[in-house]
Amino acid sequence: MRLDEKKRVADELARQVQDHGTIYLTDFTGLNVKAITEFRSRLREQGLGFRVVKNTLMRRALEGLELPDLTDHLEGPTALVFSESDPVAPAKVVKDFAREHDDRPVIKIGVVDRREVAPEQIREMADLPSRERLLGSIAGGLTASVGGIAGALNALLRDITHMIGEVAKQKEAA
Repeated sequence: MRLDEKKRVADELARQVQDHGTIYLTDFTGLNVKAITEFRSRLREQGLGFRVVKNTLMRRALEGLELPDLTDHLEGPTALVFSESDPVAPAKVVKDFAREHDDRPVIKIGVVDRREVAPEQIREMADLPSRERLLGSIAGGLTASVGGIAGALNALLRDITHMIGEVAKQKEAA
């Protein structure tokens, strides 16, 4: 690859890294072309990106970016998994795929919101419920709270109405 081509690829990589809030560096050793194609397909279904990179070009791409130092993790075969915002979706796809393919690919390191995330933390994220399920739980909790408040207010109004009725009966009797 010529020098100008290397610079173009490094600049393109830098833009991709800069534009995505979540990046996982993975080692895909042991996966054949068919498996990698299947992995790409699963990522694409979730709106995620995948790119095999040369470590030297990735080092160039990271120069000048305000990211943690990832150079120690740029050894051996490296592929990037990208997500614009959701760090859980790519973690789930990688974990599920690895479960079916002898624990491959392996996550080397992650960057979420410009902070380094250890592989153990990424595995923990993969065990979280989906974003939709979490939002549903929050909405359910809010609805239940509002329903509880409405029920309490309704009971209070019923009690006040009952008391007013009793007072009115007592005044009529007197």
